[in-house]
Amino acid sequence: MTGLIKMDALQSLADNATQRAAELLINQHQTIAVTESSTGGLISACLLAVPGASAYFQGGSVIYTLESRKTLLGIRRADVQGLQPLTEAMAMAFAKKARQQLGTTWAIAELGVAGPTGAPYGHPPGTSVIAIDGPKPTSMSVNTLKQDRNENMWAFTRAAIDLLADPLAS
Repeated sequence: MTGLIKMDALQSLADNATQRAAELLINQHQTIAVTESSTGGLISACLLAVPGASAYFQGGSVIYTLESRKTLLGIRRADVQGLQPLTEAMAMAFAKKARQQLGTTWAIAELGVAGPTGAPYGHPPGTSVIAIDGPKPTSMSVNTLKQDRNENMWAFTRAAIDLLADPLAS
């Protein structure tokens, strides 16, 4: 089964930060939505690997193309008017849209370039932006400086999970 993601890998990523986020969401009776691009569903999978996820996880989408962003997320030109591609502000617009669509307390949005090549608009592989919308919005940029697609996807996922735990706890 080489190359396949095993549940053990998800559960190991869904360790302290994910467990803590899950406990906080459950204890505070809060919910979350996820919309992600270059992580390909790994953020959602990690959150769902925690037993009891149905209490807080409302849904997720992989918005890998412009068409999927329009169809699955409902992003329109007006939603991102004036925003530069692959910026924290753009990721926050996506997070806000995901939260509104599913009526959740929180939403995570991840946009990035996993590699091995860069994006058509000039961003190198290993670049991601992550935003959390909710009562305490936050965002961050991630630059791994690597071309390894698999490594970057996992690094972006780890960053998103770690970022989520902070606003939930405060």
